[in-house]
Amino acid sequence: MIGDAKSRRREGNAKQDQCASDFLRDCFATSRLFHPLAARERRRYSRHRLRKNIAILGSTGSIGCNALQVIEHLGYPYRAIALSGHRQPGKLLEQVRQHRPAVVAVTDEGCDPAHLDRLREFAGEVIVGPESLQQIVSRDDVDVVLTAVVGAAGLPATLEAVRHGKTIALANKESLVVGGSLVMPAAKRSGATILPVDSEHSAIFQAMKAGRTSEVKRVILTASGGPFRTATFEQMKRATYADALNHPTWRMGSKISIDSATMFNKGLELIEACWLFDLPPDKIEIVVHPESVVHSMVEFVDGSTIAQLSPPDMRSPIQYALTYPNRQTGLGRQVDWTKAFSLNFAPPDVARFPAIRLAYEVARQGGTAGAVFNAANEAAVTAFAAGRVSLTQISELVELTIMGHRVQASPSLDDLLEADRWARADVVARAAKLA
Repeated sequence: MIGDAKSRRREGNAKQDQCASDFLRDCFATSRLFHPLAARERRRYSRHRLRKNIAILGSTGSIGCNALQVIEHLGYPYRAIALSGHRQPGKLLEQVRQHRPAVVAVTDEGCDPAHLDRLREFAGEVIVGPESLQQIVSRDDVDVVLTAVVGAAGLPATLEAVRHGKTIALANKESLVVGGSLVMPAAKRSGATILPVDSEHSAIFQAMKAGRTSEVKRVILTASGGPFRTATFEQMKRATYADALNHPTWRMGSKISIDSATMFNKGLELIEACWLFDLPPDKIEIVVHPESVVHSMVEFVDGSTIAQLSPPDMRSPIQYALTYPNRQTGLGRQVDWTKAFSLNFAPPDVARFPAIRLAYEVARQGGTAGAVFNAANEAAVTAFAAGRVSLTQISELVELTIMGHRVQASPSLDDLLEADRWARADVVARAAKLA
């Protein structure tokens, strides 16, 4: 009965929208735009059609915090209707106080009940547990889902949002690295729209509009090179956790900062780009660009190369995803063309950064290889953060784990989650022997 009632409401809204649209069309046709009824219908139609209720999965992370700044800057009709956090209760409470979402998800089942009570003072509903993210994204009042959860934990919620036909602002690259074979076909079936939030993929998405996919010769993913761009292999072996976090151009969370230091982040982005743009890995190249101003490029068969440029500021690609297909005045920094500056490009050193080579191999294999690649890296980064392995041993552990895995070509979600679990356990066992 509840489902029938929702269906009736949706049908009723659709009919009202069509009536409003028809009325406005007639007003345009007969120059009656200032008719009192036209003004009333314009207001009602615009309120419904322009509404953008946004669910931010991982609102306490760097992407989530930047997204809230963007939403506050944009104002109506953009609203953070749902927020989620895991282990930063103070920050989540501060966000809920400020933005008053309709619902909050706390994925940590061990969260202090007193904290949950404080959240309930400012939010309409508080949901607890790992599956709370799936509950949020399936709500009828959610229009856009910004997936900013770190790691493979974001896959189930991303897949659920896609199945419900939502617009996905995708900042969780692992969803496609691990489950691209499930997410992209599901998006085609449901009509869901997936918009990239990573600066590199946003740049590619924008540059691709200069031609057709069939006209693309290659995509060039740019990489800053991280804090060890000019370091020797011996220096990298001795690098501390603090050294690896010290990124020269971006301020990011700890996991992505370590991935940038090893260039695993670029490997993950390579696999994500294959899925997002339906390209084989051989059509994607990686170049080191330390200034991080050119976020990526697309070269077409006629020799033209289209690039997207802006200073390193995640608020720009976040806003583009939220306002697409429109553009609005943004918070992001802009290039100062009145000052002289240079842009440099160089090929990556695959010997010092084997993550790139491994990513190409994984992208060609497909199936469960992406899940193993991602999970092994996450586990190895955890071991590095705990001081059990060195920075350079991260890629060694990942490669050994990949070599020990038998790839399943057409995996189910359970298969992918099992591959994820196996890879983590394998890395933990191998790291224990190295310690």
